[in-house]
Amino acid sequence: MTEEYTEYTEPEDQLCHKEEVLKVGSIVIPVFFGVLVVCSCIGNLLVLVILLLYEKFRLLINILIFNLAVSDLLFTFGLPFWALYFVYGWTFGEAGCKAVRFLFYLGFYSSVLFLTLMTVQRYMAVVHPLSDWEGCRCFSVAPFIIWMLSGTAALLVSLRSQVLEHEGNLYCEFDSIQVKHAAVYLQNVFFLIAFCIMGFCHVRMFQTISRCRTKGRHKTIKLIFCVGLLFFIGWAPYNIVMFLRILQDYGLSSFVDCSVSIRLDYAFYTCRLLAFSHCSLNPVLYALIGEKFRKHLQTILKKMCSK
Repeated sequence: MTEEYTEYTEPEDQLCHKEEVLKVGSIVIPVFFGVLVVCSCIGNLLVLVILLLYEKFRLLINILIFNLAVSDLLFTFGLPFWALYFVYGWTFGEAGCKAVRFLFYLGFYSSVLFLTLMTVQRYMAVVHPLSDWEGCRCFSVAPFIIWMLSGTAALLVSLRSQVLEHEGNLYCEFDSIQVKHAAVYLQNVFFLIAFCIMGFCHVRMFQTISRCRTKGRHKTIKLIFCVGLLFFIGWAPYNIVMFLRILQDYGLSSFVDCSVSIRLDYAFYTCRLLAFSHCSLNPVLYALIGEKFRKHLQTILKKMCSK
């Protein structure tokens, strides 16, 4: 997650003032993030409770959903700090800057990997139902491997973060423009690889299901498909806008124009809100599409109302 200063110098040495952009961001983003934190904590904690009380952890899909909910919660824990950042600037010190950025990238990378593995799991169950691939030892340790990879990638990025001062304001930024660009490239590569894998798996699953007449098979991938689709819709525009901001850093004439830069900033704010919403929307999909989750949730609500 990167921010930019209120103004930059164009080739003609004219300043592009962005006070209005920052004013809008300082109002909309904190309010939106506040609602997001409440919804995400309630939804994901309910998912964890349902899994712990009613589901069996012998099933790989339940283990993956559990870890995805944990990933969403970790991502959520950093949002209040970013919300305050937009209002007061960065006031949590350099250690806080590194820690919050670590949570952001840990949540992003682990979500991508868990969603990819969930899609592969459904792919094997639908396309190769007779294989005993879940019994393989490598898949039993897959969540640990995912957390290690995500943590390593997030740590490498977060360690290059620091607090910078510009015209009396403090910013949580990368220590160089090269590191900032490398972080964006890595994020985009991660996203593209996951999208290709998930796209291939879903195409093959739909081909298999189209030859199957039983309606039950259609429900086997609905939840995973919707969660993956939601993730793509949320993060694809965000990653595209992040890449366009790199072009702006390189000083391309099409993006250095002040009006274009301001529109790009508004697009960045909008895409960020859309992308960050995924941490609170996943539990909603479980409740709307997952029949077992819906039944377990009804049981919990009945018990709460009877007390």
